[in-house]
Parts: sequence; C-alpha cells; structure tokens
Amino acid sequence: MAGAGLLALLDDITVILDDVAVMTKVAAKKTAGVLGDDLALNAQQVTGIKPDREIPVVWSVAKGSFINKLILVPAALLISYFIPWLITPLLMIGGAYLCFEGFEKVLHKVLHEDDKQDEESVSEVTQALMDPDIDMVDYERKKIKGAIRTDFILSAEIIVISLGTAKDASFAMQAAVVSGIAVLMTVGVYGLVAGIVKMDDAGLYLVKDKAKNAWAGFKRSVGHLLLTVAPWLMKSLGVIGTIAMFLVGGSIIMHGLPFAHGLYEGAGAFVGQMSGWLGSAFQFSAPILLDFVGGFIAGGLVYLLVEPIILLVGKLRGNKEKEETVSAH
Repeated sequence: MAGAGLLALLDDITVILDDVAVMTKVAAKKTAGVLGDDLALNAQQVTGIKPDREIPVVWSVAKGSFINKLILVPAALLISYFIPWLITPLLMIGGAYLCFEGFEKVLHKVLHEDDKQDEESVSEVTQALMDPDIDMVDYERKKIKGAIRTDFILSAEIIVISLGTAKDASFAMQAAVVSGIAVLMTVGVYGLVAGIVKMDDAGLYLVKDKAKNAWAGFKRSVGHLLLTVAPWLMKSLGVIGTIAMFLVGGSIIMHGLPFAHGLYEGAGAFVGQMSGWLGSAFQFSAPILLDFVGGFIAGGLVYLLVEPIILLVGKLRGNKEKEETVSAH
C-alpha cells in the first residue's frame, strides 16, 4: 500500500510538473516581444563601456534585474490571490504599452529620428572615453541605474503576461510558472547580452591568429564573420523585437475584446474558401496578420492619447528648470 501511495504521489508530481512546463512554454512564447526588446535595449546600454568592464556591468544589471523580479513576482501573485479580476485589465494595459512602444519605434524610424539619436549616443560615448575629467566609475554607475530602470518596466510586462497565461490555474501553479519565467528570462536575456557584447571582441581575438595553417585560417574566417554579424545582429534584434511587440501586444488586446472572436471566425471562414497551398498559407497567417494589424492600430491610438501628455509634461518640466536656473542667478 505504501508503495502504491508513493507511486501515485510521484505520478501526481509528474502531472503537475508537466502542466507547469506547458504553461511556462506558452508564457515564454507570449513574452517573446518583450524578450527581443529587452535584449536589444540591454545590449545597447553597455555601449561605451570599456571592453574589460562590459561583463561586470552586465552582471551588475543582471543582479538588479533579479531584485526587480523579487519585488514584481510577489506583488503580481498577491494581486492574483486577493484581486484576481485585476489581472485582465493589467494584461490589457501591458499589451497596449507594448503596442505603443512598437508604434513609437516605427514612427521614429520613419521620421529618421533614430539617426539623430545614434549621433548623440556616439557623441556621448566618445566624450566619456576621451575626456579625462569624466569619472568612468560614475559613468558606469549611471549606465547601470538606467539599465535597471528599463529592466523594471520590461520585467513588469513579462510578469503580467506570464500571470495572464496562468490566470485560470491554481495559486501554486501560478507561482511556479511566474517564478520560472522570471528566472528563465533573466538568465536567458543577460546570458545572451553578455555573448552579444563580447562577440566583436571574440572576432578580434580570432582574426589575430597569423599562423599559416588550415586551423588558423578557419579561425580568421570565423572571426571576420563575427565582426560582420555583430552590428547586423544588433539592428535585427531591434526590428524583430518591434514586430514581436505588435504581435504579442495585439494578440493580448484582440483576445481581450468581446468582438474579436467574431473577427477571427470571419477571417477563418473567408480564407477557408480558398483552395490549395494559397488557402493553407492564408489560413495559417490570417490570425497572425489580425494580431499585427490590431496591435499596430492600438499602438497608434495609444500614441495619439499619450504623446500630447508626454509633450506637455516635458514642457512644464523644462519651464520649471528654466525658472529655477534664472532664480539661482
């Protein structure tokens, strides 16, 4: 009897772990948009840091990210336990924020503001590295604080989306899924960031091998490839992350709207009338296209609502700083 009870217990544990694994996998897919943006932003945050300080800076930001999640995970679970009805509104807000951020990136790219931002960023980095009066320790500290603040926002999105995936599960299951995603995303993101920022250094190391043999030639080829891929990888992460924001945010918003189910059914019925490979392709892509279009429209609407407020706050803050400067003189 004891053996049978133990086997039953092990079977229950296996089923629970399997459910947690499935929910964690689904949550990881839904947080893909945030992950792409998180990777790009954190890799850019260490730009301008001396090569021998890149990994220590990434490690400092990673520790800050763990602290962020130690705050956010319990807060999210408490909300789920005491006010579970708040999960869906938070999820919709998170989806809207993703769409807004994606729309803002596209708009800035269309208006060519990224080129100006890149020039300013390069100028700031050059000044920091060349000016002997600038305290590099303080410069690093500011970079780390900025990266941790950015991580807090992105981590909040990840936690809310993960919690939404498991909102109908038991509290213990929710805790396991959200905690698992928090650890998985932190280790995954900052492990990849460390690899990305050291990619060019690895390439330089490999191309320096001047030996006259096949192995050295292979190493030089790999090194040149890494040096060529590194800048393109950074740009690709930004593009992929933006597309994923619209897809993930759009999916959250579309599934939260009462009339969206009818849109999906109507689109499915329409493409179902097509035959052959074209019909199959449209049937597969129709829900994805709806999520993307819905996310883009939602991002535009939120931008129209939020941007005037941001401009007004910035103007008021600028006027206040100007007044303080004048009064100081």
